Amino acid sequence: MPIPNDTIVAVATAPGRGGVGIVRLSGPRAAAIAAQLAAPLPPPRTAALRHIRAADGSVLDSGLLLHFPAPHSFTGEDVVELQAHGSPVALQLIVQAACAAGARLARPGEFSERAFLNQRIDLAQAEAIADLIDAATAEAARAAQRSLEGEFSRRVEAIAAQLVEIRMYVEGALDFSDEDVDWLADGALGTRLEAARAALDELLARAAQGRRLRDGYTVALTGRPNVGKSTLLNRLAGADIAIVTEIAGTTRDVLRENLDLRGLPVTLVDTAGLRESDDPVEREGIRRARLALEQAELALFIVDARSGLSAEDRRLLEALPPSLPRLIVHNKCDLVPTLGTRAESADELHLSAATGEGIESLIDAIHRHAGLHAGGEGAFSARTRHVEALRRAAAHLRQAAQRLSERSMPELAAEDLRLAHEALGEITGRFTSEDLLGRIFASFCIGK
Repeated sequence: MPIPNDTIVAVATAPGRGGVGIVRLSGPRAAAIAAQLAAPLPPPRTAALRHIRAADGSVLDSGLLLHFPAPHSFTGEDVVELQAHGSPVALQLIVQAACAAGARLARPGEFSERAFLNQRIDLAQAEAIADLIDAATAEAARAAQRSLEGEFSRRVEAIAAQLVEIRMYVEGALDFSDEDVDWLADGALGTRLEAARAALDELLARAAQGRRLRDGYTVALTGRPNVGKSTLLNRLAGADIAIVTEIAGTTRDVLRENLDLRGLPVTLVDTAGLRESDDPVEREGIRRARLALEQAELALFIVDARSGLSAEDRRLLEALPPSLPRLIVHNKCDLVPTLGTRAESADELHLSAATGEGIESLIDAIHRHAGLHAGGEGAFSARTRHVEALRRAAAHLRQAAQRLSERSMPELAAEDLRLAHEALGEITGRFTSEDLLGRIFASFCIGK
């Protein structure tokens, strides 16, 4: 994308009233426009109190003025911030005055886009800014901060550097393929390939954790009526979200609640009890329940611990979408006299939604199914496109290793290595189309 040479302006704080509101300018005329609005400019990176005036000299507001000269600014351009009162009207008047002086309104994400184009940050760091703003849990915010600081990018670049060395060796060997020496038989090449694959697999696992922290995890509560699904929802939510009665079929619609389960953002879906019914309203609830199950990433199949897994339960389990992971939860264990004899496994656990016993074990199991371990410690923010790019890189690297080990079609192995390298470059923006960049930055908020 070409580097723009105009000056942009936008309100950088959230919409609505507040104690302070910030108007941000970036571009070659940022300092000149700010001087027209609130002269004189203070020394760089020094806050000064100024009256902010319209073109006719009338005072619009008063506040702090800060100047960050290029290239030592967020965007790499001249940047000026006007910190005024948080009145939406006053802030818009300041923006209008800046536009009258020669600026134009910024597009969503344009400040971050300019930081990327001026090589102040890479694409993964730019996306981490939006992820930090949108973080739904403390762990998601920490993961986004790690990506913003460049931890994800550094790991990607380290693997890319390994691939460069491997590519140089392989392509050099192809250039001398008419000699008697089989350069591709060198054991050091295989060692390098295995090291790169191991590093890529480890990075992919951590990126998958980061994607969960960013995008969240959808968990559906399902099972026969009156087994305690709504009670479990209320227990996990810490509030009376769903109506709980002894009457089977109380839940008629799908209830969704967004929860923070020990740092993992979870959308918990409470569905109608699965059974045959003549009630048209309940039948519609069951239809919606089945639809919700098709969209879920994990099913908590609730059974009554007093009766155990019945034949009807087994029939309903078999009717779940085949690809949907499921965890069998034996609820109401507080009503079972032989608590000490119950067996736990990776796919089954016992708890009491009424008393809270076993809830922490359930949260552990949800984390495990989500691929999140130790609360996501050390994870960094990642998006679906990052995970897909890493998977493509891993697939190409695996194919290259196989071709080289079999001494078959080394030219295709070299092409696989190139494609793996390019897939990694898509993450940081080294090999990224303008189309993709446009879509990414259009998803940002205005002023960032």
